[in-house]
Amino acid sequence: MLKNNNKQIVITSVLLILVIALFQFTELDIIIQNFFYNFETKTWLIDKNEPILKFFLYDGLKKLLIIFALLLLVILIFFRKNSLVKEYKKGLLIVVLSAIFVPFVVITLKNTTNTPCPCDIVHFNGIYPPVKVFDSYPENFVQTSKIKCWPAGHASAGFALMSLFFLFKSTRNKRRALIGALITGSTMGIYKMLLGDHFFSHTIITMLIAWLIILLIEKVVNKFSLDVKD
Repeated sequence: MLKNNNKQIVITSVLLILVIALFQFTELDIIIQNFFYNFETKTWLIDKNEPILKFFLYDGLKKLLIIFALLLLVILIFFRKNSLVKEYKKGLLIVVLSAIFVPFVVITLKNTTNTPCPCDIVHFNGIYPPVKVFDSYPENFVQTSKIKCWPAGHASAGFALMSLFFLFKSTRNKRRALIGALITGSTMGIYKMLLGDHFFSHTIITMLIAWLIILLIEKVVNKFSLDVKD
């Protein structure tokens, strides 16, 4: 169990608000994203149709994370009487719930925020104005359907792995799990940035949202003892 869970929830919430405000009221996203776009050729640093990177950092990795979550769910349901599973039951439950709710919340936000991606905005040869998450579209801009880019859905699955922090017992393994999850989620987020599919803020905000959800799940699981019954 993470000590001072309530304190961590408050700190993460405040940090999330501050980060959202930072990128809402500055042009930091555009400044960073300029490094990944060639204004002469009107191309991004990585072609989204490049098959090898697409497989390892998008399609393949996404499927691997889904399989991993399903495998843990199978273990919880069908091997619940195993002594090792009993020992790690609470941690496994936190990881499985995180694998479900982190992407769900992020995708729900993506479906409602109506925020364009870098490749969509005029600055990067798109057709959308540079609207941020709390901005309104200009009255003269005609939008035929909602656009879905904030926060970063793809990276959310990687950042959901931060829940592995609550699975392991030793401090060393907890640290390793957390670092591994941060590397995985960040790699997925950076890949999408290099394609022009996300801004830097989208990845950072997704990471904070994911950690906040994981903290809340851990709190609920421990408060109400939602262990899987034998």
